[in-house]
Amino acid sequence: MVLRGYVPTSEETLQTLAALRLQSLNSDFSTHAPFPRLEELFPPHVLHARLPPLPHRPPKCRGARLRAGLLAGGLWGQALAKQRAERDQRLRGRLREEGASTMAAIVEKWKLLQGMGRPEAMAAYVALVREWPGFGSTLFDVDLQASPVGAGPQRLWLGIGAKAVSLYKPGEPEPLDSFCYGRISSFGASDSSTFRLSVEDRDLLFETSQVDEIGQLLKTYLASAGAQRLPRPQEPPTSAPTLEPTVLPPGLCPAPGPWPPVGSSHS
Repeated sequence: MVLRGYVPTSEETLQTLAALRLQSLNSDFSTHAPFPRLEELFPPHVLHARLPPLPHRPPKCRGARLRAGLLAGGLWGQALAKQRAERDQRLRGRLREEGASTMAAIVEKWKLLQGMGRPEAMAAYVALVREWPGFGSTLFDVDLQASPVGAGPQRLWLGIGAKAVSLYKPGEPEPLDSFCYGRISSFGASDSSTFRLSVEDRDLLFETSQVDEIGQLLKTYLASAGAQRLPRPQEPPTSAPTLEPTVLPPGLCPAPGPWPPVGSSHS
């Protein structure tokens, strides 16, 4: 999850986590120690985010497209191909520089861990990751299709934990909204790629390729929470789905946190 970017934290902390992993794998720093590839220690997307964005090309009119098509096989096409190759080479060079700089910073932090045993390094690693409030949740990439404030589709993380279901903006440490299991009335599949979650008077629809996984995990956590009657994950209906409410015993809902509703601005 750390390497895939599912633990939102600072780059400094990510470097420390990489150093702790090296200490766990290789013990104290040594120039003869085997070095894993950087992408096995540090999230690659952080390095890519440092690169300049690709230039935006305005749409061309029909005549311009026609001229480009006629010239594609000639000198103009060769010039464009050369420009693209040079740009890609510059980006690859910049990525290598950023990678070397990051690895050097990781190694310096590794040197500071001299004498730390493998169990201590692993414990320190987990302690850092646990600082994220969403630690222990399983995160799914979803597109929110409907929200109580009528916001348009937006890419979110759906975090399913032992006590609550939370919605995160990717990369943000605090949730946009969080629902304890006592507030969830029903859930199920609207179709093979749409998951429906009913929270009190709200219905949330998520576009996702992991409908079954989300449903099974929710069912497991509801069972462990001591639900009197579990909602059954639904088969894709031939008509509008009918979702039965779930009755949960009192005491399963912790005090609500200071989270804004889905779709609101979040600093």
